[in-house]
Amino acid sequence: MELYDILQSLSLGKISVSKAQKMLSLHSIEKIEDYAKLDTGRKHRKGIPEVIFAENKQPEEIKNIIKKVLIKSDCVLVSRLKKSEYSKIMSFAKKSRLKVKTGKNSTSILIYKKDTRKNGGKVGIVTAGTSDIGIAEEARLMCEAMSCTCICSYDIGIAGMHRMFPVLKKLISEDVSSIIVVAGMEGALASLVSSLVSIPVIGVPTSVGYGYGEKGVAALASMLQSCSLGLSVVNIDNGIGAGAIAANIANMVKTRHQ
Repeated sequence: MELYDILQSLSLGKISVSKAQKMLSLHSIEKIEDYAKLDTGRKHRKGIPEVIFAENKQPEEIKNIIKKVLIKSDCVLVSRLKKSEYSKIMSFAKKSRLKVKTGKNSTSILIYKKDTRKNGGKVGIVTAGTSDIGIAEEARLMCEAMSCTCICSYDIGIAGMHRMFPVLKKLISEDVSSIIVVAGMEGALASLVSSLVSIPVIGVPTSVGYGYGEKGVAALASMLQSCSLGLSVVNIDNGIGAGAIAANIANMVKTRHQ
């Protein structure tokens, strides 16, 4: 039974409070055989949809989880598919008459039954380089799953710092409520952006880089050591986490201004 139906049955006196409580408890957790327990109540509880971390899952497991999630939710984000499994999940979605949104340079997919309405807040997403785009696109898909509008601009890193200023001007004029900055190498762009705006900034260090401090270690350390207040930092390559934080901020701002 859908969440709305449970509450309506309670309102009409068709079920008791204790029965409704039991049904709501069952509604929030969906068990799939012995390999998955889904938190289907997460989107209702905190506005964040179910995310399938697909990297080490088998295609049939992923398909079964998608089907179960979409019984009780309008969308599900499949993150970090293996390249060899990407086409299989895309084909499955098409055969199931589900809609998909994909990300450039990314194997993450947003799968949904009906188009996610962009009635949430606005989020800005920028990258230092083109190598950071895949992680930024994961963040974008997460924000869109949470009904946000994303304004993106890629490849504006400090190697050509003049590229950044028109972009920040646009984001401010568009009244974004949060900005995600995705950067590898030394990760300096996040500190720079944070120093120039009054908007909350979420820094995402990426595993782009080589030599000393490779695999995102230097970018992470740089962002964590930032002198610029107003900058928060997620883990290396965690575009999904950054998207959830940025969208939560933007949606809260939108709600309070309504």
